[in-house]
Amino acid sequence: MLTDADLKAVRDAGLIDDAKLAEIDTFLRARQGPGATAPRFDLTHVLWYAGALIVMGAMGLFTNEAFNRMGGWALAACGVAYAIVFLAAGHMLWRNRSLRIPAGLLIAVAVAMTPLVVYGVQDGLDLWKYALGDPGQYKNFFPYVNGSWIYMEIGTVIAAAIAVWRYPFPFILMLAAVALWFLSMDLALWFTRDPGNYYDFPIRRLVSLYFGLGMIAIAWSVDILRRRGPDFAFWLHIFGVMAFWGGMTFADSSTELMKFVYCLINIGMIGLSLFLNRRIYAVFGAIGVATYLGYLASEVFKEVIMFSFALSAIGLAVIGHVHKIVPFIGYSALRARGVTHAPSGKPLMFADLFQPEVARATLVASGAGFALAIIGILVGSSTVIALGGVGIATAGVLVTANLVSGPRRVTRAAARSAAATTAA
Repeated sequence: MLTDADLKAVRDAGLIDDAKLAEIDTFLRARQGPGATAPRFDLTHVLWYAGALIVMGAMGLFTNEAFNRMGGWALAACGVAYAIVFLAAGHMLWRNRSLRIPAGLLIAVAVAMTPLVVYGVQDGLDLWKYALGDPGQYKNFFPYVNGSWIYMEIGTVIAAAIAVWRYPFPFILMLAAVALWFLSMDLALWFTRDPGNYYDFPIRRLVSLYFGLGMIAIAWSVDILRRRGPDFAFWLHIFGVMAFWGGMTFADSSTELMKFVYCLINIGMIGLSLFLNRRIYAVFGAIGVATYLGYLASEVFKEVIMFSFALSAIGLAVIGHVHKIVPFIGYSALRARGVTHAPSGKPLMFADLFQPEVARATLVASGAGFALAIIGILVGSSTVIALGGVGIATAGVLVTANLVSGPRRVTRAAARSAAATTAA
């Protein structure tokens, strides 16, 4: 994304004039949509967001014993008063386009009072019998899972949806996303409400997994429906992935096949991050792959001495496409030293920097090694796994030798050619 500094640099370079700069700036601002403000990271914006989060925390996560002892109706009245004041202030500032960010943050603070108000009403009317019992003080809403919180979470989602419809400010959806994440955990207790099933964590994980998939689907739909303007799906993607990945990661994978499928799903999440242009999928996918590799190192390949070396070679290949980057580095170094022709006398090419026969042998060794390793994992045979590790390690040795020997061979040929020219 181009920033104001980028556009001014283009103008200063003489590529556009002031009139064209103003025209581009007007177009980009119109493309952002009526409620958008260009994101920035400066002291003013940091303090705005920090102030809003402090107020939210003061009336939620950081409430103390004295505050919680005020009683249900007092808590509800306090929440309503805060919501009215902050909503009125936000509405007044929203009219000024240059103040949309502080206005949106004030409105977000008003929405954040929803769980306090709902809790106060439930407590004041003693409605806990229609939930899963009295969950205790309001401050327990944040650290503890309890099925009685779901009304507060549903209310927060509805309030956030109404607010973001009237005031299109993406940060408001952060509150809805957090509430949905909490709901994915609290809702599971309605399926395990019997005393004997309270600790039925497989059901909790399944609810979290499917709830996360639902959030991801909603976020994806928002991306499709709103291709222009503010990024409203940002927070939904984050907490949707957290719910889905958490439920999947902590599921009971009793077989090697299921563990391998878990790794494949995480690899798929990394690929999906490129398709959706959402880094959060790559972050959790990479953590999942690392978790699986840690399991292989500590359980499956713990007696295979070459595992770490083979894994290092694989990582190097994945990081930068070794078959492309290393020849390019060698090619650039040779050109800088004046080597422009291959031993055959033709112009130097990438293909002259490695032996095709060795490259084919590397492909065979790596393919066979991975196949044997996967088969060994699935059937639980340490011997087959060890053979796979040997194949992968052999591929690493072959590719290293091939990529190192190629430039040396070209250099020696160039030196002989230069010596022969000098002698003549």
